[in-house]
Amino acid sequence: MRTIILCGGSGTRLWPLSRKLMPKQFLKLFNNKSLFQLTIDRNKDISREIEIITNETQYFLALDQVEEIKIKAKFLLENIGKNTAPAITLAALNSDEEEILFITPSDHLISDLDKYKEAIELAKEGAKKGYIVTFGIVPIYPHTGYGYIESEKLKEKSGKILDVIKFHEKPNKDVAKEYVKKGNYFWNSGMFMFKAGVFLEEIKKYESEIYEEALRVYEKKKVDKDIIRFNTREFKNISVDYAVMERSKKIKVVKSEFKWNDVGSYDSLIEEIKSDEKIEVEANDNFVIKNNYTLKKEIALVGVENLIVVDTPDALLISKKGKSQKVKDVVNILKEKNKDLIEVHTKVYRPWGSYEVLVDEDKYKLKRIVVKPGKRLSLQKHFHRSEHWIVVSGTAKVIVGDREFLVRPNESTYIKMGEVHRLENPGKIPVVLIEAQVGEYTGEDDIIRIDDDFKRIKND
Repeated sequence: MRTIILCGGSGTRLWPLSRKLMPKQFLKLFNNKSLFQLTIDRNKDISREIEIITNETQYFLALDQVEEIKIKAKFLLENIGKNTAPAITLAALNSDEEEILFITPSDHLISDLDKYKEAIELAKEGAKKGYIVTFGIVPIYPHTGYGYIESEKLKEKSGKILDVIKFHEKPNKDVAKEYVKKGNYFWNSGMFMFKAGVFLEEIKKYESEIYEEALRVYEKKKVDKDIIRFNTREFKNISVDYAVMERSKKIKVVKSEFKWNDVGSYDSLIEEIKSDEKIEVEANDNFVIKNNYTLKKEIALVGVENLIVVDTPDALLISKKGKSQKVKDVVNILKEKNKDLIEVHTKVYRPWGSYEVLVDEDKYKLKRIVVKPGKRLSLQKHFHRSEHWIVVSGTAKVIVGDREFLVRPNESTYIKMGEVHRLENPGKIPVVLIEAQVGEYTGEDDIIRIDDDFKRIKND
């Protein structure tokens, strides 16, 4: 069995913690591990191989976190994410027809691993018989944020692999109460298991357009060691639920009793982590998350209760408990008003390290840049700004035009507007420097790349 981890989501309901370039699956909120790393951890010993499907933008985040936990994995990279049906079809095409594939999202929290492994083994038996098996979570309360799976009525000797009657969309509170009361409705976990060939037969039957496009894309794949790159631009955007699960006659569900949380909102998240420290005066039952990077800020609450407060350097969210699903509506407003706020944090991770914006004013910007050992930025130039670099830790190797030199702690250098330059860390400890940009325009798209180790063509 191979585990296929779907790792391309954006987690909009966890804004401002989760952004397009640092989505929720990579946030280290659980004992300094991310949901993505925990997903790998619980599946590494039950799979012969881990394969990760993500997009080019998030590849380096995923690679860094895989290397941190010292796990080997293969990557299937889409240049544009087109939902789960195309991604899973490509994974199936990249497999032997008899291979059993376990498909799991990267952003769910699961505990009680003995029951988890028990459910996996049951699903495997169903998959061997030619079924597409999904995992239905026994609901512990009438949740309105999940879809539900209706199964056959539970019988004393029916076992835990059940026929699926119907998939249901997210219900209102009254309907959710009825589902829980009936006992044969389960939360839809978004996890599946099947033989690769069986899935391909069903996607061909119900969504032939996806299947044919996947064949064309797969034939034109680019392979580089443990990475396969696909051009997914022309794919139809459709989920596997709509494409196959709600239409196929081969669907079974495993009644799953492990603890499961899709961490899809702050109300879900606060069930799993402790509140950060806060000052409360005549206030109670408030939950605070502080994510200020280099800034340390006290948060005081007076005369309020049942609030969720999420503080980041460039955005503050205050929500009433029970209403955090509505955060996605804030994100939709910001798409028109201030797109940068939903795409990047003030701290941005790159394949070579990270940078943090300290000051961003008209005609100048200050950054704190960290370059990992052995890494270097692209050879580049800027048309609208000059740059001053002051090294505070480590030793930087700098190329400016035809010159190459070292800059040590407490030393600085200057790059004129239009000069070709590169920053490199040849040492064994991170290089930390302060960059001052001065010019008429200091946007991240003022970068002309001449050479890049990471084969990027967009912003550094």
